[in-house]
This record gives sequence, structure tokens and C-alpha cells, in this order.
Amino acid sequence: MPRRTATLLASTLLLIALLCAGVLIKVPYAEMSPGPTVNTLGKHDGEPVLNIKDEPGKKNEPKQYGTSGHLNMTTVRVTGSEYRMNLVEALSGWLRGERAIVPHATLYPDDKSAEEVDQENAEEFTASQESAKVAALKELHKPVGSHVIVGAVTKGKPAQGKLRPGDVITAVDGKPVGRPESVGQVVTQRKPGEDVTFTVVPVKKAKAAQKKGKEPTELDGRKVTVRTTEDEQDGRAVVGIQPALGHTFPFEIDIKLADVGGPSAGLMFALGIVDKLTPQKLTGGQFVAGTGTIDDDGKVGEIGGIQMKTVAAREKGARYFLTPAGNCPSAAKNKPDGLTLVKTSTMHEAMTSLKKIREGHPEQLTECKPAKG
Repeated sequence: MPRRTATLLASTLLLIALLCAGVLIKVPYAEMSPGPTVNTLGKHDGEPVLNIKDEPGKKNEPKQYGTSGHLNMTTVRVTGSEYRMNLVEALSGWLRGERAIVPHATLYPDDKSAEEVDQENAEEFTASQESAKVAALKELHKPVGSHVIVGAVTKGKPAQGKLRPGDVITAVDGKPVGRPESVGQVVTQRKPGEDVTFTVVPVKKAKAAQKKGKEPTELDGRKVTVRTTEDEQDGRAVVGIQPALGHTFPFEIDIKLADVGGPSAGLMFALGIVDKLTPQKLTGGQFVAGTGTIDDDGKVGEIGGIQMKTVAAREKGARYFLTPAGNCPSAAKNKPDGLTLVKTSTMHEAMTSLKKIREGHPEQLTECKPAKG
């Protein structure tokens, strides 16, 4: 056999062997890619994403207006917790700019089960919906009530089975609580092993009152005694709950979007709510997408997977993308052609940018710029 033929054959066999090894070798990485993008002003799976309503027959039914254009929230698709990527897939993903290969533990920490990760994502999504409602109504100068709730109950701690997420806490050891941090301040005055008494309005009863636009009060509550235990880190008395701030709205705002987790849709939900409750069509018929967490005061926070989200938005037809200020340098580094990245730090800033878009002044927008150097 000629030397050149033998060399070519050996090289081909080596390449085949390497490819086979690459398919068989599993690597500790996961893939993030562009996910679905949904118009918060429209429907998803036949149901309105935003459904604003009041109790039948009430005189203060919120007036709603027609909308136009798009205010799309964006998502990132990730490989499942049980999926183990092979070396060829990882190398392919690294070479494709619209995808990201990240350590598996980034998405699924070793100290948490897949169920725990899913639960955290669901809780973050629920919390983002609440903050979106608050931020939107504050932007519209509508009243929002607040109260302390059980945000989460730690598995295996004394509060499990006695307190439930969503229960409204009106007092601890007879002392009224107005802020989430007040709960811990009272509990830690006890010694580990001592009882602490919570006055709570059960979650079902609290929701029934809130649907009527009423604040749950101590008169609706019941007393629940929980024995404290010692915190593993600092030895303080704890019961195993995470207090949070809940709200009562002047009317019901229902956000329906299945199979989505995390807090990154907050900004777009808030803008969608405002659009439905104001006569001015926010986008002026333009296709606007975006992302970003939002807090009760309308501050927009950065998110993960920004490059996948801009790709998804542009592929769907978006011309403008509301981008959290903290994500701007990364987003601008690989900006899809034809997409204007609008720097956004607050709800009010987003409203101002939308005004410039609908009035035909895109040159006045504050665009994202790549990091210097």
C-alpha cells in the first residue's frame, strides 16, 4: 500500500475514533439556547397572558383599553437536569454564537435536587409577577396595600406543617409586624427550644379578602405556636420560614404563562399591565421585546442568558429590545442585526423609551454600548 494512502487511511481511522470518543465522553456542561418569546399583550395557548378583572357587579371595575404591537417577554431554553452532554455537543455549542455552554452546576447546583431548582424558579416567577403588578400600579398612581406573608417554609424545620407559604402574618408574640424583617427580630429574641406564637390569616382566607380588595387583618387571624430551633450557623432561635412582603390590589390581575420560571419577565409583565390600563398604546404598533427583573419600586435588574434572548426576539420580529443596564455591555457585544438594544434601568425609563419609539424618535433612545477595551 502506498505511503500516502496508508497515511490517509490512518488519519481517517483516527478521526473516526476521535469522533466516536467525543460522542461517548460525557462532560459536566449544559446548554442554554434561545427559547420561546410571548407577547404579554396577547394570548398564549388560547388564554390571555394578562387578565385584569374585578368582582362581578362592582362599580370600580378597572377600565381597560385596546392595545397594539408587541411587548414580548423572552426566555432561555436549557438542557434538562438529567441530560449529560457529550464532548462533540459541547464543542459544537461553543462554536455557535447563539448558544452558550455553561457548567452543569451553574444551572443545577450539586447541593440541590432538580425538584428544588424547579421550585425555586417557580417561586421566583410568582414573586416577579407580584412585583410587576406593584410597579405597574405605582406607575399609574393606583393604591396598593401591603402586609407580611410567609414567603417560604424550610423543609424539616419546626414551621413545616404549621405555617404555609402565602399565610399573612399580622403579629408575632402579640407584637404587630409591618415589615418582613420584623418577624426575625421578634423570633430571635427567644432562646432555641422556646415557643413563639404567630397570629396568621391562612392563605385561602387571605386570598378571599384580597380578591375583594380588602387587607387581611388580625381579626381574621388565628394563633399558631411554633417551637424554635437553633440555627446551624449562628445559634440563634429560628422556626424555618422566610418572611416576605405581600400586597393587596384594587382589582384582580391574573398572569397566566405555563412552563416559565425565574424572575426575568417582570419588566415586560409590568409594561403589559400599564398598556392595558391606559388609553395610550405604549408601543404605537411597534414590535418591542425585552427582559429584566423588577422590584416593587420599578427598578430593573439584570438577568442571565441575555444573548440568547436577543436572538430569540429578533428571530420573532422584534425591532427594539429593552435591555437591563447591567446586561448592556454583554448584549451589545453580539447584537443581532436590525435590533436596537435600549438601555433600561427603571420602569419609568422604559416608559420614556416607549414614548420615543411610538412618536418616531428612535434616534433619541439610549442604546447599549459594548464594554470599552
